[in-house]
Amino acid sequence: MNLNHAESILPKGKKWKLVWHDEFDGTELDLSKWSFRRHLLHRRFETYTDRAVWLDGNSIAHFQVLEKDGHYFSSQLQTGENYLDRPGEGEWPVAPFSAPKFLHKYGYYECRCKLPVQTGRWCAFWLQSPVIGSSPCPEKSGVEIDVMETFSDYNVISNTVISHNTHWNGYGADHCSGGLHAYRLKPSADGFHHFGVDWSRSGYVFYVDGEVSWISDDPVSDTEQFLVISTECDGYRGKDAKPAEALKQIRLPDDFLVDFIRVYDEVPE
Repeated sequence: MNLNHAESILPKGKKWKLVWHDEFDGTELDLSKWSFRRHLLHRRFETYTDRAVWLDGNSIAHFQVLEKDGHYFSSQLQTGENYLDRPGEGEWPVAPFSAPKFLHKYGYYECRCKLPVQTGRWCAFWLQSPVIGSSPCPEKSGVEIDVMETFSDYNVISNTVISHNTHWNGYGADHCSGGLHAYRLKPSADGFHHFGVDWSRSGYVFYVDGEVSWISDDPVSDTEQFLVISTECDGYRGKDAKPAEALKQIRLPDDFLVDFIRVYDEVPE
């Protein structure tokens, strides 16, 4: 681990062991750890690209917005894959499985990052299950755990308020949610913040810069899940897919900066 990186801010009262991390050192993304998410609900999502994230050589990953011919593109990285995102191929409705690069259950999941200043996209760090919604038991099929999201439709500049949430039972008529829980960020010296969740058998405790920001005991996933660090441009989810007005006004570059992502296991005393 690069000693120039900030230290983790770990929940107190427990002993922790680092089990996975990416410090984004060097100038090339480590593709043994990450894959690009390119699909959404079995279809290719045209504004997800593998060209909008780069490493600056100073241990920071830059998640950009790219513009081409009046449309806007961004990247999403993941260490596994949701079965709902696998595209159909030929006569088969769903493509073959791909091998996950990192799945994990329980522990502390932390991201240190700096949010973009302008609106027009949302940025997130979250955990996802490969089989969410595949059974009526969310403990077995998993829960989407949104450690940090920032949306453009808050009535504030997007880098001042984040939210936490949980989702289970898939994304159709049976979808359930823990509800969006907004948290106003306090200023930091360099604009970076620590976001984390302590996922245990008893529930989820969310943290921002070392302070508890939300506690949830909604259905607790008891299945291994993968990590996602993502940006998405607003306006492309509907049938009439087009960039949101805020995107048309954006002054580039305005990158989402990620210092590190780390995963810790609790070590019994």
